[in-house]
Amino acid sequence: MKKSKLIRYSFYPILFCLIPGVFILFSCLPAFSGEAGLASRIKNATQKMDKKNQVEASIPKMKHIIAVNVEDQGGTFFTKARKVEINRFKCSACHNNKSVAIDNAARISHADIQVVHGNKEKSLACNTCHSEKDRDFLVAGEGTKIDFDHVYDMCGQCHFRQKKDWIGGAHGKRVTYWAGERVVENCTSCHNPHSPRFEKQWPKTYSVPLK
Repeated sequence: MKKSKLIRYSFYPILFCLIPGVFILFSCLPAFSGEAGLASRIKNATQKMDKKNQVEASIPKMKHIIAVNVEDQGGTFFTKARKVEINRFKCSACHNNKSVAIDNAARISHADIQVVHGNKEKSLACNTCHSEKDRDFLVAGEGTKIDFDHVYDMCGQCHFRQKKDWIGGAHGKRVTYWAGERVVENCTSCHNPHSPRFEKQWPKTYSVPLK
């Protein structure tokens, strides 16, 4: 008699836990099924994001950006234009065949430039990066002219690992559009082209060392 009561009293708690468990299991089956699962819905999706209406309608597209002439894994992306940031562009306004009447004009106009770029013993010359024949362009190693807005092509000749990371998104900073068009900083947005190495500095915020 005691044994039957013990079985009966043990049966009810098991049944109490079993019924909700079965109910939860069957209610979750559609989520894990092949057709209704989230992974399958994403895989079978055919409608692409409407960047114009879904993104740019709420976040206006940036001005002064240009399409990068190489593609990343997502296709075409954009970077900030360089020429609009140069105060004395076009360079040919001064660097031309006209005679210069001012003494030390080059030293005066470029007094703020200090070249610390290249070997420790000897910095790079101006014409290493700037076209000697057309001062409104940069120059590649083989003499190909590079537009100032595409300065990453010139920097990437030596800093090719950083350029590869920049294209992939591991180097540099994304300006806007986490959903929609990818717009990133150009090399010279962060680095001074004539002295690109950052000075050592303490972080603005830091954790107090443990004692």
